[in-house]
Amino acid sequence: DVCSSDLIYKELAVRNYLKKIMVVFVFILGFTNINANEINDKVALNGIKEAKSVFLIDFTDVKKTAFYLKIIEGTHKGLASQGVKSNMVLVFIGPTVKFVSTKQDEAFEMENEKDLTSIQESIKSLASQGVRMEVCAIATKVFNVDNNSIPKEMSLIADGFISLIGWQTQGHKLVPIF
Repeated sequence: DVCSSDLIYKELAVRNYLKKIMVVFVFILGFTNINANEINDKVALNGIKEAKSVFLIDFTDVKKTAFYLKIIEGTHKGLASQGVKSNMVLVFIGPTVKFVSTKQDEAFEMENEKDLTSIQESIKSLASQGVRMEVCAIATKVFNVDNNSIPKEMSLIADGFISLIGWQTQGHKLVPIF
């Protein structure tokens, strides 16, 4: 019968359509559930209105310096997005001071242009967010970095270790990165 085969065809089409709707519904429901379990730091930040931190930055590699400065930018933004005021200080010691300098050896600059540019962008970004950045004058002397080449967004300090002691005594929590 033609009528009965048309009816069977329409019934199969409706069933296929309903299956597709169910798949979409299950997908949306699953995706919503994933978002309901949002990844955050609220247990660690429970009751905290302000986080006082001092990062000790001591790297021998320009790429690692650029990478971690981006991570620290994200940390600062992450605290703010979770309702915590960040009182952050970065203290640069050791060979890392070479990478924050605006005057580089020409060959080194050509070879590492992308990372050096990223470092300078991070310095500007962090400064604009109120992050204090300090550069150890002992390290600039040891690694032959001209103090006048330190970006204006950064403060030249006498001794990075003394600064770390001072910030920790004032209640900043040490975050060593090396």
